Amino acid sequence: MELSSVLLTTGSSVGFFRLVNAGVGKLPLPQSACKNAWKWRNISTSFVHSFITAIWAVLCFFLHPRMAEDLIETHSVFSHALVSFSIGYFIYDLFDMVMNQKLTQSWELIFHHIVVITCFGLSVLSCRYVGFAVVALLVEINSVFLHLRQILRMANTATGTLYRVNSMINLGTYVVFRINTLAWMTRWLVLNRDNVPLVAYTLGSVGMAIMTVMNIVLFYRLLRTDFLKSSNRETKKEKEM
Repeated sequence: MELSSVLLTTGSSVGFFRLVNAGVGKLPLPQSACKNAWKWRNISTSFVHSFITAIWAVLCFFLHPRMAEDLIETHSVFSHALVSFSIGYFIYDLFDMVMNQKLTQSWELIFHHIVVITCFGLSVLSCRYVGFAVVALLVEINSVFLHLRQILRMANTATGTLYRVNSMINLGTYVVFRINTLAWMTRWLVLNRDNVPLVAYTLGSVGMAIMTVMNIVLFYRLLRTDFLKSSNRETKKEKEM
């Protein structure tokens, strides 16, 4: 893809997610989410991005399997467009948070988005490491369930069967598509160190280190909130009986 195509795809993505956000705002809002309507719209928009990207990333490898053999040079226009599309989303979401949330509440995500935009931007502009970026986007498979979890909690349905099932799927996909994928990407980066320029290697290593810490912290929070606390409540009920 030429630079003009990259800018067009990225810009169109920003516009698309602004429309999604506006569309969600016109839909009925759960009573329990009225206190923070912005967060409801933001998470719902993120859910749409995750759903689209998860399917798109899988299709990239299904339609162009050779990319899995060479994550540096080999890629398709379809894959390049996916990375450009995701840059647009992260730019949109970054400004949405900056405009509507206090820095103390969102600094982790803002920092995450800046790192992702920088790494993905380097990939689409140089037309290298596109396959590596698509591997990174496989984490969005888990994000579908992660965002659905937040939506269910805001809708005050965190005690139903749907929430419990989603929590189990969320934790399972978290291990497979976040922790394992990140570990595989780190291993790949180390093994291919001689084939990666120092700047790209340094940027990738720093990005991986940051993502690893963030993912470990988030995994602990999910485990504590959805499983450890619920187990403690059940134990207390059994003692009372």
